[in-house]
Amino acid sequence: MPEVTVIGAGLSGSEAALAAASLGVRVKLIEMRPTRMTPAHRTANFAELVCSNSLGGEADTNAKGLLQAEMRSVRSAVMDAAFAARLPAGGALAVEREDFSARVTRAVRDHPLIHVTEGEATELPQGIAVLATGPLTSDALSAALRNVTGADHLSFYDAAAPVVAFDSIDMSVAFRAGRYDQSADYINCPMNREEYERFHSAIEQARGHTPHDWEKLEFFDGCMPIEEIARRGFDTPRFGPMSPKGLDDPRTGRWPYAVVQLRQEDREGRMWSLVGFQTGLKWGDQKTVLQLIPGLQNAEIVRYGVMHRNTYLNAPESVTDTLALRARPTLFVAGVLAGTEGYLESAATGWLAGLNAARLALGEAPVTPPAESMLGGLVRYLASANPKNFQPMNTNWALVPDLSPEVIAQKFGEKRRKIGKREKRPLMYRRGLAAFQDWARGVGLTVEDVRPPEKAPEEEAALAG
Repeated sequence: MPEVTVIGAGLSGSEAALAAASLGVRVKLIEMRPTRMTPAHRTANFAELVCSNSLGGEADTNAKGLLQAEMRSVRSAVMDAAFAARLPAGGALAVEREDFSARVTRAVRDHPLIHVTEGEATELPQGIAVLATGPLTSDALSAALRNVTGADHLSFYDAAAPVVAFDSIDMSVAFRAGRYDQSADYINCPMNREEYERFHSAIEQARGHTPHDWEKLEFFDGCMPIEEIARRGFDTPRFGPMSPKGLDDPRTGRWPYAVVQLRQEDREGRMWSLVGFQTGLKWGDQKTVLQLIPGLQNAEIVRYGVMHRNTYLNAPESVTDTLALRARPTLFVAGVLAGTEGYLESAATGWLAGLNAARLALGEAPVTPPAESMLGGLVRYLASANPKNFQPMNTNWALVPDLSPEVIAQKFGEKRRKIGKREKRPLMYRRGLAAFQDWARGVGLTVEDVRPPEKAPEEEAALAG
């Protein structure tokens, strides 16, 4: 019987093992707990949630809602356990942590094709395997992975800047330019002195995230958070990441007092990150500070900045859109190690990695979900994002193509050239879910009918009106 090895029994590893076993493939699952514990975990159960008990919002206006629906439609083990262990949480899918973890653990241990081995894996397995070892991958396994991918392709902390959606940037204020008339690859948000003073004051007063002991990082010049730079002096950011040198504001013909630059993050240009703005500020304070930047006053943040202990690959350099390693196509990666953020994203990439590992073991080619689906958009981003300063990504609407003008005209009439997010996103949700389900049937999977959650009458009226 074909066999697949899975290392790690977190959300991604548990999902990978069950996805592979569901195709009739024998699975050897290796988990180092409880033989060796991590600083973050408390129990020996699989899929233990350590930072939150939520898998995100369910609504058809929420990007995570689409990914949840896609996973539910193919009977994801994590989603089954989440719905069985859910708690009241408004429009979010929150779970009772211990019940959730116990349910996933039982599903894995009770499966006749999964054999669990307790102990630390110190070498990469031979044959077809899934590596799902999470943000605290052991030193020994990290060293083995670096030998395969290259030393420059594995990071051990996540010092990330916020990423915003392009269509939320006010380009009547921001402008495209490179320094000293170089190619216009950057979007620039200019500040006068008054705007800069307001920004600097806000960032000094903003609250920082208090990390767990195991998350704490030593700052160095290459990953200094913007709030730390600001606290070192009023002008310090202006002589660092916010330097206006060589950037002529087309409205004045002169250099601004300060500039925030944005760099393109994805091939399609739907996402842009703030250059030199890695930050550990609380998310609410991040949004307040960012929206003080001219041109970003209505910015939609698709990924907040973070600074914490993390182990992840430079996915665009190392991973294909099937989640196979470019350097070793029989080894698949999933979860945080593959460059994702979030519990739901870990489970979803685990499912795809397990599916593809099983397909390869059965003599079939690995597959990738369609671009319109949220999982398809996510893995395509991982494989094709800007590899320079790559940072892990979570689910957001900028991962999938926008609606075409023809679809908008068909739905809302020829006179409607532009529609709002509340009107657009339910259509993107339905398009993505239908594309994912058609794809899943096409690769021989059993697909369940999943419908968007019902809206309250007042929400329906708002969408209709």
